[in-house]
Amino acid sequence: MGISSLGVGSSVLTQDVIDQLKEVDEKAQIQPITFDIANENDKKDVLDVINASMDNLSDSIKELTNHSMYDKRIAEATGTAVEVTALDNTDVQDFTLKVDKLATKEIQESGTFDAEDDAIADGDGTLTLTVGDQTFDIDYTDETTLKDLKKMINDVAGDSVNATIGQVNDGEYNLFLTSVETGENQDISIADSDDGHLDSKITDLNELQDGENAEFTFNGQSGSRESNEITDLVTGVSITLKELGTSDVSVKQDREEIFSRVDSFVEKFNSSRKELDKDTNPSKDSDEKGIFSSESTIKNMNKAIADLFDNLDTSSGTLYDYGFDIDKDGFLSVDSTKLEKKLDEDPDNFEAFFAGGTYTDSDGNESEIDGAFTQMSTTINSYTDYGGTLDTYKDSITAKISDLEDLKTSRSESLDARYEIMQKKFAAYDIMIARYNSTADMFTQMMDAEDKK
Repeated sequence: MGISSLGVGSSVLTQDVIDQLKEVDEKAQIQPITFDIANENDKKDVLDVINASMDNLSDSIKELTNHSMYDKRIAEATGTAVEVTALDNTDVQDFTLKVDKLATKEIQESGTFDAEDDAIADGDGTLTLTVGDQTFDIDYTDETTLKDLKKMINDVAGDSVNATIGQVNDGEYNLFLTSVETGENQDISIADSDDGHLDSKITDLNELQDGENAEFTFNGQSGSRESNEITDLVTGVSITLKELGTSDVSVKQDREEIFSRVDSFVEKFNSSRKELDKDTNPSKDSDEKGIFSSESTIKNMNKAIADLFDNLDTSSGTLYDYGFDIDKDGFLSVDSTKLEKKLDEDPDNFEAFFAGGTYTDSDGNESEIDGAFTQMSTTINSYTDYGGTLDTYKDSITAKISDLEDLKTSRSESLDARYEIMQKKFAAYDIMIARYNSTADMFTQMMDAEDKK
């Protein structure tokens, strides 16, 4: 803080003079450090962008090394006779399935009651409900109604049979029993206990639909199942019979995701190259010059990515064989037709070349290879992994910013102390000058007085 009376005595040693001198020193000693701190913070911000770009590239590469992606399957069926799904890693294959008969449920109907609240028995007893090879005992009384029986059946045997009451015509109520499962082994019957109190309209059921097995022809061979849901005909394939008719089924590799992941890799590769080229641009134009144009760490990483394809093991081929190409500016593209052709030729070799595994050459010789994208992942991870090159470089920037801030604080404190002392000296000198001026004024006045005598 300035001394408010500074310069009163001399009109020379003022606070403005001190402020101007301090400003010159701050420009020489503090301002360069402030610029350096701002520059390092800018580097840190740009490095965060580079880090994100590299992480995206790393993730896109890892996706292409995931073997489960190559195991995904899709199942397609012509027509509407069947619906099919396939588990991962199911054999790629084609087959024909003709639906000759759909599996049906057993449906039985009781005799007709005047109301759903009518009693079903004239005394107490136990009925035995049989559904296929399962039996259920249900106790009743002379107060048990048709509606009560429906509920008791559903409560006791609901996993095997579904009981409902239908009013087919006005004042005509029937109990309907429908098997939960389909097939010829779903026969439904109700038998009374020895007491014989149960109304015969309950025991004398009328079959409305016989439970029957599904019948089909698989690649010309006849077969049958109890259900329309078939999971044991073709390993890994679930088939739902929908209607009579014929469907041609094809189980194929799900290539849509593979191609999507390849496109994602191309996009992330080009994005990272564009960012790194911009940040390492050596242009003399300050508006175009990259912030890392003289930083070997980032420049070396950019070169490593640019040379990524050329540094791969090519004993089993190159990525150029699979339709990839890099133009003169270092940007990547892929010929999807050429890529799909390689996948058609040998899906297993395609997977091995991309993600690693057993590769079979044209002579039938097998060898274990790392895979092109597995090798790329190793290179990229050396930069992006925790404790990798980018982490270390960011730590060095953070440490440098901290050191610069400490230096700035130290120099600011030193200047403050220096000018605080200068203020005190100026104040002392100002007092001395004021005294000299006062003495000089006194002598001048004395001499003027003498002259006037």
